[in-house]
Amino acid sequence: MSPRRSYDQYCSAARALDVLGDRWTLLIVRELLAGPRRYTDLHTDLPGVSTDVLASRLKDMERDGLTTRRRLPPPGAAYVYELTGRGRELLPVLQALGEWGAALLTERRPTDAVRAHWFALPLLRCLAGLGDGVVQVRLDEGEFYVRLGAQDGPVYGEGPAPEEPDARLSLDAESCTALGRGDLMLLDAIRDGRIAVAGEGPLAKALREA
Repeated sequence: MSPRRSYDQYCSAARALDVLGDRWTLLIVRELLAGPRRYTDLHTDLPGVSTDVLASRLKDMERDGLTTRRRLPPPGAAYVYELTGRGRELLPVLQALGEWGAALLTERRPTDAVRAHWFALPLLRCLAGLGDGVVQVRLDEGEFYVRLGAQDGPVYGEGPAPEEPDARLSLDAESCTALGRGDLMLLDAIRDGRIAVAGEGPLAKALREA
């Protein structure tokens, strides 16, 4: 476990950066907002991080009360990392950071990795206020789902939702990026056909009829 470095400033922002300012820490939080993850899963979805750095960050985050590690019961018997309540409180921080950084998402660079679920948090912010429920999202890059109104536990997940979703959305990454930047409004995109909505639940009907 690496010794904690500090800005040694009596300031809440500086104290927060003492804990969160290291490279990869907030991106690990982004991944764990999807629920418990194995080390190998985290390493796969954080392209560019070395095994040593990832292990070090996870130990630091556990020390700082952001994550816990536990062993799954048989037949899984693997260790998983998950956020504590304190760690889950970083959801609005990551969403605000993503909103600020959305203007920097211009043309995708040849070296840029992409995962479909990286669009989950910006889309979750766009869907806020539409009610509670599970929304399945399909992009060309893959599928993920978001949980609107989730108070505890995961706020999104990779692949198909474990239960029947309340609505299904199909769109492309370009439209999803435009939504995150604020260049495209969700309901306008639905009316213009850039987002296809399926499902018979109240949430799907509200989206189609808005």
